[in-house]
Amino acid sequence: MARDPVCEMEVDEKSAPSSKHGGQTYYFCCPSCKGEFEKNPTKYA
Repeated sequence: MARDPVCEMEVDEKSAPSSKHGGQTYYFCCPSCKGEFEKNPTKYA
């Protein structure tokens, strides 16, 4: 399990949307949180 950096929900890495930033992979509960992260990744990373 991983924690969504935007809303802090627990998510399953196997099925969650993901994005890479600074060499690390981040996982999200939904495409909306992924989009929010990608607008300003340094805020959440």
